Amino acid sequence: MNPDDPVPYFVFGYSSIALNRLDQAKANYRQAFERKLDHPFFHYDLYGIAFLQNDAVGMEQQVAWSAGKRGVEDVLLGVQADTAAYSGRLNNAREFSRRAMDSAERAEEKGTAAAYSAASGLREALFGNAEEARRRATMSMERSTGRGEQYGAALALAYVGDDGRARGQAEDLGKKFPEDTLMQFNYLPTLRARLAVSRGNASEALETLKTAAPYELGSVPAGGDNVWLALYPVFVRGEAYLAVHQGKEAASEFQKILDHRGIVLNSPIGALAHLQIGRAYAMQGDTAKAKAAYQDFLTLWKDADPDIPIFIAAKAEYAKLQ
Repeated sequence: MNPDDPVPYFVFGYSSIALNRLDQAKANYRQAFERKLDHPFFHYDLYGIAFLQNDAVGMEQQVAWSAGKRGVEDVLLGVQADTAAYSGRLNNAREFSRRAMDSAERAEEKGTAAAYSAASGLREALFGNAEEARRRATMSMERSTGRGEQYGAALALAYVGDDGRARGQAEDLGKKFPEDTLMQFNYLPTLRARLAVSRGNASEALETLKTAAPYELGSVPAGGDNVWLALYPVFVRGEAYLAVHQGKEAASEFQKILDHRGIVLNSPIGALAHLQIGRAYAMQGDTAKAKAAYQDFLTLWKDADPDIPIFIAAKAEYAKLQ
């Protein structure tokens, strides 16, 4: 009805990517550019397409395009941080996160800056760097009371065993956002389930995550809450199954993450799913599949920083399979 409005092109492109229809998304943006249309979110999607197609030059082009653009530059720097972390280049990821935070601060977007701190804290937690995760999560909580930032920080704390603060945050978020769909049907079930896994109560975690199941393949457009919607309920469910030695069920959950790359994109759990599915296969006694999954992870992390705890653990576990 209004072919000169760029927003519908973005919505269609974003949805196409989420469904792994990259050719459709690319054709959509070609049509938009032929009509002389542009929008900052186009470049977020073009970055995502480049990532999914292992196009390093394409990703760099989008980051370069964003340079100096207020309220846009930080978004592309933030996703570049995730991409660096996805391949285990954690020191590079930290630098991109710092630059993203600085850019958001210059644009007077303090909540956005806090979100980058929370995202980097969760990344550190997932990779096993507990102290750095706590520091970054705490920084985020001090800078913003936004739902996404508070949730991301709390999830990081839950992963590093700071259960008291994470549980308190969950209670507070539940009271503040009683009718918030994302909070009640994604964030809180995930956070509470992760806390249950930490307590050794995987059955409670699995029961809690039933609330998220109808919605966990959902996603939202660029920036903001999509950072936290990369199938985290699925990842935590897989961890819960691993905790109770149900390898087949765990493998099924982690496979969902590998099958929905258009939603997961460059979230750290997209990389870690390869490792976790390897652990699930090893638990089943399927050494051949386990070795293949570990090899996928170690190939992805071939240039990873050598001191990352989960990387060290993965190499040790793989060696035992030989």
